Amino acid sequence: MATYDPMNTPLQQQIDAFIAQTWDQISASMREQLLRPIQQIIASRGAEKALKEGERVPDFTLPDALGRPVSLSDLLKQGPVVVTFYRGAWCPYCNLELRAYQQALPQLQALGASLVAISPQTPDQSLSLAEKNALTFEVLSDVGNQVAREYGLVFRIDEAVHAAYQQIGADLPAYNGDASWELPIPGTFLIDQSGTVSLAFVDPNFIHRLDPAIIITQLKQRKGELSL
Repeated sequence: MATYDPMNTPLQQQIDAFIAQTWDQISASMREQLLRPIQQIIASRGAEKALKEGERVPDFTLPDALGRPVSLSDLLKQGPVVVTFYRGAWCPYCNLELRAYQQALPQLQALGASLVAISPQTPDQSLSLAEKNALTFEVLSDVGNQVAREYGLVFRIDEAVHAAYQQIGADLPAYNGDASWELPIPGTFLIDQSGTVSLAFVDPNFIHRLDPAIIITQLKQRKGELSL
C-alpha cells in the first residue's frame, strides 16, 4: 500500500465524497435522525469535556482484536503514540478514517510513533473490522467505554433514534456487547512519551476527522526540534 499523500484525496474529501454519493438515497427524516446526535453533543457541550493539549492522559490496558492485553504505558516506552477513538465497524466515516491511518502507518512508524484505534465494540467485532480493512495497527476494544470516559468522550444515543441506527445496521447492543447505547465522540490524540497530549482533535460533528497528514507534520516538527 502506498504511503499516505493528503494531496491525493485528503481524508475529509473522501468522507465528503461518500456523503455526496450516498445521502440522496436516504430519506430526509432518516438523515435528520442519524444526525441528531451531533446536535445532542453540541447542546450538551460534550466535546468540551475531552482531554486537551498539555493534559496528562490516564494509562490503560485494553484487549486487542485477538484478546491480548495492550498497555499505553508499554507503547510509550517505544515512542509517541497516536490514539484514535472511533464509533465502530458499522460507521462508514470510521472505516474511511482507519484506512487512511493504515496508509499513513509506515510514515508514523518511521517517525518513531505507534498507532492504536479504540472503539466500544467487542474483540470479535474489532477483528472483523481489522480483517476487512487490512489493518496492521492495534485495534482495541473498550467495552463499556471506560477509557473513552476517562478521555471525556462518551455520550449516549437518544432512545428516539435507536430504531434509525438499527435500520442502517448499527445495532449497538450487538456490536458492543451491552445495552447502554453509549459511544465515544470520535477523537484523535498524539501523546508524547511523558504521557502528555501534544495534539488533540475532537469535533462534535462526527463526520469531521483529523487528517493523518497533520499528525505526520507535527511528528516531523517535533523530531526536528529534538535534533537541534
